[in-house]
Amino acid sequence: MTTENFKSGFISILGKPNVGKSTLMNGFMKDNRFSIVTPKAQTTRHRIMGILTGDDYQLVISDTPGVIEPKYKLQESMMRFVNFSLEDADIVLLMVEPGDENLSPELETRISRLTVPIFLIINKMDAPSATPEKVAACNSYWQNAAKPEKVFYISALKQQGVEALFAELIEATPVHPAYYDTDFISDRPERFFAAEMIREQLFLQYKQEIPYSCEVSIDSFKEEETILRIRAIIYTERPTQKSIIIGKGGIALKAVGIEARKGLEEFFGKQVFLETFVKVDPDWRNKDSRLKNFGYQS
Repeated sequence: MTTENFKSGFISILGKPNVGKSTLMNGFMKDNRFSIVTPKAQTTRHRIMGILTGDDYQLVISDTPGVIEPKYKLQESMMRFVNFSLEDADIVLLMVEPGDENLSPELETRISRLTVPIFLIINKMDAPSATPEKVAACNSYWQNAAKPEKVFYISALKQQGVEALFAELIEATPVHPAYYDTDFISDRPERFFAAEMIREQLFLQYKQEIPYSCEVSIDSFKEEETILRIRAIIYTERPTQKSIIIGKGGIALKAVGIEARKGLEEFFGKQVFLETFVKVDPDWRNKDSRLKNFGYQS
């Protein structure tokens, strides 16, 4: 690693829910398990930092929750994560998609406070909706709304245009020593990623309100030479939800465990023994003490 003219900076991905922020993050990290991705909105709840270090650069990239108007305390905490990521950002990637020409009040407030360069990222260029007319209209709208320094047209899902974007980020990052040791890839511990991969399956396996009413806590995380033993507790708000999560004869919860274990073994590179349990914690999304325990409040 060279020290002269070494570049290091914080990059924050900003946008509405379900626009592709986590998919882009995974593309940067070259790991599709880094940030969980589902078709449902508001899958991401935390600020997740990925640390990429090269010979002459270190980019600290933050995936953030989609910007919304919070309805309960959990969502208020999620929006605070967004605010924190913007406070220390050197560059903000504002991510939109063709057909999106609506600057919400919540997004407008955050954009108006920025004093750092904004790169407009028009994602989903591979989608049928990405007609030349819609792309041009999208670009025109956000040029006026956000005044970006540069515009990039990408498909995060198919990794089209991501390498060029990454190269431009390195170019635009300020000269500064590395913020983290070179072997760090995230500020999050292994337990966090284990909980996230289990929570991902709740979004994929269940419908409607169930995934949004759930949180996953890792009760035990024991790493042995050839196996990783994890005991996880899924918290939900009502007994009826607990019954749905478990399913008749435990079949639904078993399916969650099977699919989560596949992702865990891929991520950690070893066999995983996973135990999952379900507990009811009424209205946990509005309890400061529970949100603190789950890592949403300091």
